[in-house]
Amino acid sequence: MNNLNIIRVVSLLILSIFAPAASADDALPKTAEKFEVNGHTTYLYAAPKPAPGKPWLWYAPTLKGFSLAGRKVYFEEFLRAGISLAGVDLGEVRGAPASTEQFTLFYDEMVKRGWSPKPILLGQSRGGLMALGWAMRHPDKTQAFVGIYPVCNLATWGMKNLPVTLADYKLTEAELRARLTEFNPLDNLKGLIEKKVPMFIVQGDADKAVPYQENALILKERYEAGGAPITLKLIAGEGHQATPAFFECRELIEFVLRQAEAKAR
Repeated sequence: MNNLNIIRVVSLLILSIFAPAASADDALPKTAEKFEVNGHTTYLYAAPKPAPGKPWLWYAPTLKGFSLAGRKVYFEEFLRAGISLAGVDLGEVRGAPASTEQFTLFYDEMVKRGWSPKPILLGQSRGGLMALGWAMRHPDKTQAFVGIYPVCNLATWGMKNLPVTLADYKLTEAELRARLTEFNPLDNLKGLIEKKVPMFIVQGDADKAVPYQENALILKERYEAGGAPITLKLIAGEGHQATPAFFECRELIEFVLRQAEAKAR
């Protein structure tokens, strides 16, 4: 075999090695499918090969786009595992009954389109209030909750940006404060505990924007007291930021994959 033929053979071998990986990357959706639900824009990244049961990860907050799509590790791992990603843009909501019902319309549309009736919810930061606000009212429809430094406590964080919160609840400050236990996810865990909906949270112990002591820690203590499964992974020295500790977390990925597999059984 002359040198030219050797070069050709080597080139073909190299192409054969890397072609499958390139094809897998090319198969992932580059842009979201968009559709309207009661006037609100939904963003859907459908897995090219959905896992059994068509599991999906419902991400909040989804605001003028789907920011989780920019988190390469999560985006690729979940889609390749057959887990679709979706969210709906309701703007700055805080888990009020009316906005939660708008989330339910989105949920109903996803189920109508063939996706699992028990999504995995992922709430990042203030998305925690959105996701938990829906989950506490629909524990039978919630496969699991995942939090990335999530807001869990309406009574503390939810009252800091008061105009936004009051606009969502359509109440005066006095009315909302008088009914906080009715609306606060931390006071409405009974249904999720009874269903033993699994939870996983990753957060930094130096988070000043959403202090874990007022949010995830209380959730963990109350959830465990009820005998339900929850893991809180605290990262030493990390704050409220977009670092690999939060967006390349292997434990979070493995938790989501297990929940998708559990739904299929």
